[in-house]
Formats: sequence, C-alpha cells, structure tokens
Amino acid sequence: MTSVAGVRWGLVFWEQDGRAYAGITGPETRTGTAPVPVGATFTGIELAMGTSLRAVPTPTLVDGGVELPDTTRRTFRLDGARWETPGPDDAEALVERLVRDGIVVRDPLVAEVLRGHRPAVSGRTVERRFRAATGLTRGAVRQIERARTAAELLAAGDPAASVVAKLDYFDEPHLARALRSYVGRTARQLREGAGGTIALDLDQRLTS
Repeated sequence: MTSVAGVRWGLVFWEQDGRAYAGITGPETRTGTAPVPVGATFTGIELAMGTSLRAVPTPTLVDGGVELPDTTRRTFRLDGARWETPGPDDAEALVERLVRDGIVVRDPLVAEVLRGHRPAVSGRTVERRFRAATGLTRGAVRQIERARTAAELLAAGDPAASVVAKLDYFDEPHLARALRSYVGRTARQLREGAGGTIALDLDQRLTS
C-alpha cells in the first residue's frame, strides 16, 4: 500500500498468524510503501496534531515508529502500565483514559497556534514548542496538509489547474512535485483511481 505523508502520530493494533502486536506510528514527511501482511487485521487510532505521548517525544517518531512490548490480544503495555487493547468501537474510550491519566498530553501553546491565534511569545519559542509537540515545523505541516488536500480534490474530479488556483501552488509542475513527494501519485492517477491502494482515507475520523 502507498503510504501518504501525514502530520499526526497514532497507535496501531494488529493480529497476524494468531499473534497480537501494538505500536506507535509517527508523522511522515514523505510518501512510501507500507506492508500489508496477508491475513492481518488492523485497528488504528490517529491522534490530533499537537498531542503527544508523555513518555515518547514525537520528534523521535518522525518517519518511523516503535513496536510496543508484551502485547496480547487483550492488553498492551504503554508508559509502564497495561491497557486494554481496543477494537474500533473502543478507541475513544481508550484515548479518554490515556488523557485522564496524563499519558497523552497537549501543549496549550501549540493548540492555540493550530487554532490560528498568535501567542504572546517570540516566534522562536513558538517554533521550538511546535516542533517538540509535533515533530515537524509549521512550514512542513502546511506543505503536507496542502498536498493531501490537493489529492482529495483531484480524486474528487477537480482539474489540476483548478487545484493549483484553489491551493495557491505556483503552477502545475509545482503541484506535481508536491504530489510526488507527499502522496506518491500523479494528478492523473488520482483522478482515475489508478496506481493501487493508497492510504488516503477521505472519511477518516480523528480523535483528540
């Protein structure tokens, strides 16, 4: 499956050949290929940008992730405690418990920036705390999210010229380079649904 660049981290749980696994996935700054093992089943939780794990700095997860140890079908271990492995209907409850217990935290300054506000601190402080919380610069976030939006518009049938104008790309070659770097598809492939499976879920739910 083609993996698309993304600005959020997440938790993923899967079973394969009778064995259970759990892991933390990080933000991705480029497109790539993600393995999908035959017969494996997955449950994933994508956390809102600006949240982070108390015990795992988000910058260490960028373009990677970690597998969590001692995972069973019923439980997994995170930050020194054991938690119940969620199914699709249990994700919100798990995140609420992680937030309540201080395992998942959010920097209020970063949340303010993401809402479009300007905190009363220096730009250098904002950038430092933004990168610490998200693993990315604000510029990288804008580029990745713009490319994902472009892919969604193209997949919905918008002409490339229209997408260039809507999203303020310099020209169609500029758009093409962004799609190649962050999405792994051309505008034509997106319009035609060609190129195989792609990890760009237009109806994906986000949990904060």
